Amino acid sequence: MRAHPELIAEVEEANHLPEMREFLVAVNAAASNLQSAKCDAWFSREIMEEEQVFGAPAKFGSYVDVTFRQAAPQGSFPIHEAFALRLVELLRRAPELPAAMEAIIRRAHFEEADGKVREGFYFTIYVTGYGEDEAEAKQSCGIALRLVGHATLQMSTGRGIAGQAEREG
Repeated sequence: MRAHPELIAEVEEANHLPEMREFLVAVNAAASNLQSAKCDAWFSREIMEEEQVFGAPAKFGSYVDVTFRQAAPQGSFPIHEAFALRLVELLRRAPELPAAMEAIIRRAHFEEADGKVREGFYFTIYVTGYGEDEAEAKQSCGIALRLVGHATLQMSTGRGIAGQAEREG
């Protein structure tokens, strides 16, 4: 998507959730040191015990798998950890809303141009909104996804952690 941003229009989830589209555009922008790998969005009435704090019978969930563009930060767990912690710190400043975000660091295998495989890491960023019905939960998810997208973009440019890692690595 980075090389062909027009392909975002073909991502079904981006067509059903405009904020997902905005997130994908931001993460894959030329100024960003990140790129997306895959995404999904769904509605559910299955509320887990830890989600009952939101007091809502419905949720609208989404995720985007995100990786750094450069090999140096891709292979650094400390950079991923610092990015995730900073993302949480930025989002703590946002207004309270019936939504949750999780940034999970996962192992990855990156294929090099010569066919060799290099180990590294990537993020799965989950954003879930809660509400009385699908429309309300989707709206909460969209607002939260927009906040996460802004924070992620801020950190993925030359001023953020990803930009710092790219300059250092």
